[in-house]
Order: sequence, then C-alpha cells, then structure tokens
Amino acid sequence: MAPQAPKRSSLPYGMQLPIQSQSRLYAEPWEAAATPLDLREIARTADETGFAYLASCDHIAIPRRLADGMGTTWYDPVATLAHLAAVTENVRLMSHVAIVGLRHPLVTAKQYATLDHLSGGRLILGVGAGHVQEEFEVLGVDFERRGPLLDEAIDALRAALGAEEYPEHHGDFYDFGGLGQRPRPAQPRVPVWVGGSSPAAVRRAATRADGWLPQGDPRDKLPAQIARLRRLREEAGNEEPVTVGAITEVLYVGEPSWPVGRRTLHGKPDALAESLRAYAAMGVDQIQVRFRSRSRAELTDQMRAFAAEVAPHLAHP
Repeated sequence: MAPQAPKRSSLPYGMQLPIQSQSRLYAEPWEAAATPLDLREIARTADETGFAYLASCDHIAIPRRLADGMGTTWYDPVATLAHLAAVTENVRLMSHVAIVGLRHPLVTAKQYATLDHLSGGRLILGVGAGHVQEEFEVLGVDFERRGPLLDEAIDALRAALGAEEYPEHHGDFYDFGGLGQRPRPAQPRVPVWVGGSSPAAVRRAATRADGWLPQGDPRDKLPAQIARLRRLREEAGNEEPVTVGAITEVLYVGEPSWPVGRRTLHGKPDALAESLRAYAAMGVDQIQVRFRSRSRAELTDQMRAFAAEVAPHLAHP
C-alpha cells in the first residue's frame, strides 16, 4: 500500500510570471505592452507578500504553425529569473519548465548554478520534455527520443549541480568528467521538479525528482495521479519526500465588476480559501495560482488581497 501523504499546516502558493510568456491561451491583453518595470514590480510584490516562488517558462523559438496560439514572446528563463533575483530577497525562482534536453547538461548547469549562486540559493529547477518538434530539429536534437534524453539529463544535472567542482557523468547521451565548473550552487542540493501529466512524466517525477508539477489536471483527476505518483515512488524504493504541486483555477479575489470568464474562481476570500483547501486535502503540497487582471496595478492588488485575505485561511483543518 502506498504511504499516506502527511498532514500539512499550511499550503504554500507560487505563481507563473505574466509578461515573460504570452501565449494567447492565457495572457491578459495588457501584457503585450508591459515593460521590465512591470515585471520587477510584480516580483517585488510576490516577494513582499509571501509567495513561495515565481516561475518562468522556456521556449527558444515558436514555429509559424503554432504562433497563433502560443505567440512568439517567451523570455529566456535564466536571464529573467536572474534579473528578478536582484530585486527580491526571499521568493524562490523556478523554471517551469526548462526543456533541458535542448542543451548539454554542462551548459544548463553553468547557467542555473550561477543563478542559484547569485540568488543566495533560491533556485527550483523545473524540467520537462518539451513538445515543439521544430525547436529540437533546428538544434539537431532527436525529438522522438526526448523522453529518454530528459531522463538522462536529470541524472547528469544531479551530478553537474552537485557539490563537486569536477562533476562526472557517463551515460548513453552525455559523457563528461575532469571539467571544472564554478561557481557552485549555493544550495547543497538544487531541487528538481518534473513538469507534465503524461504517464511518462508522472513516472519520471516519481523515480527521479524532488517534486511534481502537473500540467492541466482537473481537480477530479488529481487524486488518482497523486496516488500513482506515490505508488511508483514506493516501488522504486525512493524514500525521499516529494513535493506535489497543483495549478489552480484562475482566481479573482472579490466580486469582479467586469466579465472574468465562467471558469474563473471568484468571490469572498473565505469562500476562495475553502475551495483551495481541497487541494491540500487530496495530498497537494503547494499550489500555483494565477489571477485575472486588466493592468499590472490590478494584478498586484489581487496578489496583495490573496496574500492578506485568502492565504491565512489555507491552513489544513
């Protein structure tokens, strides 16, 4: 029988940054004209109001066939998070997710070790397999083997982001040793979280990762996914704790005076908190939230309202 998730006294909350990725599936209209100042103010607000992390996506180039939906605005996550590390102190900085198979692990390790060093140990390395075939092809990476490539990349990154100045890894795709890299990460162990909800992604999170970032699982599907994750982890003999995440419905704190969409969860803070506590009850350790907004000012107001009026009531009953 799979072990039961421990009881938690609170439910940490983080968010994917706006502006840095502007898929037409979720970006608000105001983001198209937003500036680096807007991004910094959002990061400062998250830092000041107790958000657990800020996350940035990873795409190198978007083919024309996908541009109508995905757009072509995708900031580089390392540059973005390093920029925001300089204007924040406490909030963690997460790639959600880095497509690490597109780059050699020593390149990825150099970038993210430097980020962790500069930020004082605030990195969470979220990784995923990727889904845009043209990105792989233009870089000469086999798209069809992206799953096995990611599996080994995680192992190689464990070594390359570890304590050793001269890391070693000898595998099917990557082979290195005797090459020194400094600075080392500030953290003794950089947490690696796997993103995705496919069977392969859940297996990967269970067997290789410190955390799982589901992608698009509705509430009613999450309990079965979490049970599978924990069963696979037990079967693999992995006794290390795993952080289980969830992406909530889009939120609006209070009663909006404008149409926020029928799928937006909105209302009084205590009602929102009651709804969100259901995630903790099903075994989720942290939630990723997103807010409807018409401007940067409205977004930061929503963030402050959530932190002040909703978050204090997220404690597990």
